[in-house]
Amino acid sequence: MQKKVFQLLVDNTSGVLSRISGLFSRRGYNIESITAGVTADPRFTRITIVTSGDDVILEQIEKQVGKLVDVRDIKELKPDESVYRELILIKVRATAEQRQGVIAVADIFRAKIVDVAKESLIIELTGNQNKIEAFIGLLDGYEILEIARTGIAGLSRGIGNVTYIEE
Repeated sequence: MQKKVFQLLVDNTSGVLSRISGLFSRRGYNIESITAGVTADPRFTRITIVTSGDDVILEQIEKQVGKLVDVRDIKELKPDESVYRELILIKVRATAEQRQGVIAVADIFRAKIVDVAKESLIIELTGNQNKIEAFIGLLDGYEILEIARTGIAGLSRGIGNVTYIEE
């Protein structure tokens, strides 16, 4: 099993995300993460999907998603030719005595403390998955109360792989 990151450029219409995720569901394919947002052109939405499978399954996914009516472009975002980022919010239980230790770990990773309560902190961190996993690992001595992750968003490097849609 291997992972692939696909970037889709789709029409910005209601139900498009449902149709794409429905294809995965009907075929029994796994979505590890999915992010979507409108592009600079409000007619289109960029969707980043992380999925896994063997070579045959991943090839089938790419072909079948590419055939959907709303899909204007699909491409694989290869790790060495792309930039991936993920946002994570982590709520950590922290007493007054523990607070400085949690803040020190956050500072090392250039994370932001976005909320402070009497017994907890909420930390925001953006980075690649390795950075996020390393950060979570260093919080091992603290009680993590909640985690919210956005999933991967990505773009290919340079201008050679930009998709232009004329209408």
